[in-house]
Amino acid sequence: MFFRKLFCVVLVCALMCLSVSVFADETEVVPVDKSVVTEYNSVDLKEPLVFDATETIAGVGERLEIPAKSCILMEVSTGEIIYESQSHIKLPPASITKIMALLLVMEAIDSGQLSLETQLTASPYACSMGGSQIWLEPNEQMTVNDLLKAAVIGSANDATVMLGEALAGSEEGFVNMMNERAGQLGLADTTFINSTGLDAEGHLTSAHDIAVMSRELIKHDLIKNYSTVWMDSLRNGESELVNTNKLVRFYQGCTGLKTGTTSGAGACLSATAERDGLELVAVVMGAANSNDRFNGARKLLDYGFANYTFVTVTAPEENLRKIPISGGTRDFVTSICTEQKGFLIEKKHMKTLTTETELPKALKAPIAKGQQIGVTRVFSDGKEIGTVKIVAQEGVSRITFKFSFKNLLKNIFYV
Repeated sequence: MFFRKLFCVVLVCALMCLSVSVFADETEVVPVDKSVVTEYNSVDLKEPLVFDATETIAGVGERLEIPAKSCILMEVSTGEIIYESQSHIKLPPASITKIMALLLVMEAIDSGQLSLETQLTASPYACSMGGSQIWLEPNEQMTVNDLLKAAVIGSANDATVMLGEALAGSEEGFVNMMNERAGQLGLADTTFINSTGLDAEGHLTSAHDIAVMSRELIKHDLIKNYSTVWMDSLRNGESELVNTNKLVRFYQGCTGLKTGTTSGAGACLSATAERDGLELVAVVMGAANSNDRFNGARKLLDYGFANYTFVTVTAPEENLRKIPISGGTRDFVTSICTEQKGFLIEKKHMKTLTTETELPKALKAPIAKGQQIGVTRVFSDGKEIGTVKIVAQEGVSRITFKFSFKNLLKNIFYV
């Protein structure tokens, strides 16, 4: 009887441990080996992500079946929205919150406020975060480079707070910075309560706003040094990092960017990818499970790459010329085009892409160097989609009596 009861107790404990490992999310401290740092257990992350190779990619205008509460697909360079569904619904974002935190860190590195070699010291508060973490100990020192590895690859909450404290002195101050930057970017759907994405009342954003943040972050090439890494380590190899974003390994051209999962937010993802000069960001929020978010983002990216291309247009050189100028110290001004502008084009309309250059027959002085004097209009499928500026290569001053008198004397005495 004793051994039977003992067996039952052991069995119940084993089942409880199994349930914790299967259903753990970023709001929980997962009781696993501290040498493995992941958003989920390491076995789940290392399993292949299987796509349906027979699935037909939708054409422009067709509805996509995305298993999530909200989604959006945006072109990075222009910010043009290619596809969206309920993209302005305010939802809890889980760890894709860290996109804004990481943007502030990238900007601080660019400004010289931080360097990758800067050594930071962990505060007791940063070490108390829970959820996804690298199990920092109070007063443990780590470089900004290693903390970025932890935050981007392993979605570590303690590392993110440690970076925020370095910039603002406290997480509260850092969150204020995040909200201020959101305001600068015009993100009307966003309110941050913390820097990690742990569920908190009022901590909300939208797929649209996440796409805008992601667009800003991915412009910093440095972030790709971390967001494209599948596996790495910390503490001289003692702590293993496995990227929480499976698309990094299993989707061609993937450049990042950030996953997030909590009980309140569901499974979320901001995925970036680049092919043949076209860079896209796909955001999926409120998916039921990890597989749905990855496949949802994959559908969005496939749709974008299959139907669109990115072209760079400048004014045709053969259309540029010297333009006569009256009342000036020179007889003409040279028109040049120093601008190159990118356009998102439907692939089926590529053959219809045309330009028309407009330049005046003559100009009056004064003309400033770099002043716009003409334009090249860009058309796709007969519709104007944008313009490219044509400017003056040199400045031309208005003729004055003094200039005319000096010129007259020159002609008299030097001819």
